[in-house]
Amino acid sequence: LKSNPSNNEEKEAQTQLTKSDELQRLHSQALSAYQQEDYGAAISLLDEILAVCVWDAELRELRAECYIKEGEPSKAISDLKAAAKLKNDNTEAFYKISRIYYQLGDHELSLSEVRECLKLDQDHKQCFSLYKQVKKLNKQIESAEEFIREGRYEDAISKYESVMKTEPEVPVYSTRAKERICHCLSKNQQATEAIKLCSEVLQLEPTNVNALKDRAEAYLLEDMYEE
Repeated sequence: LKSNPSNNEEKEAQTQLTKSDELQRLHSQALSAYQQEDYGAAISLLDEILAVCVWDAELRELRAECYIKEGEPSKAISDLKAAAKLKNDNTEAFYKISRIYYQLGDHELSLSEVRECLKLDQDHKQCFSLYKQVKKLNKQIESAEEFIREGRYEDAISKYESVMKTEPEVPVYSTRAKERICHCLSKNQQATEAIKLCSEVLQLEPTNVNALKDRAEAYLLEDMYEE
């Protein structure tokens, strides 16, 4: 502006400069809140900055980290997906999205996101290791479901037992596996075992509709009509 002064533009420039100073101050506060593990405060500050700096991938990644710490994975996914689009070759964002989906029990979406990471870098160690794990689990679940459709309940039970061995660390998979094994036992007229396993699932998830229905079927086999 010094080479071509104009009052209106000068006011605009001053306003923008003041705003940028303000945003830098908010940024420092956000980083400080994050380091002090005050993730709620960090999110509020980052919300203010991202309302202006919409296209900043790194700020979105930082807010995603805060959302993960605050137990809000779906909001973290939305920020990470934006970051993956905003920054070229953002393998880290795809890896994180895939991990979150995996932890939530959505193995199919996890698999498709980790494949995106490997398209960008086929030698990415973390993505390759996660890919192998998710692919194995995905295959076991698919073949177990195929056995159930064919009425091969013993084979399905054995497959779901393998699922629990493949992923013992993430509770959602063993709960799902038990729910499906209970279904197979009930269909296979093994009422006592079905009741026991469905009750285990219902202790963890009292409103699990599938487990309630399968346990009801098993009670019918045992003439336990009240139950």
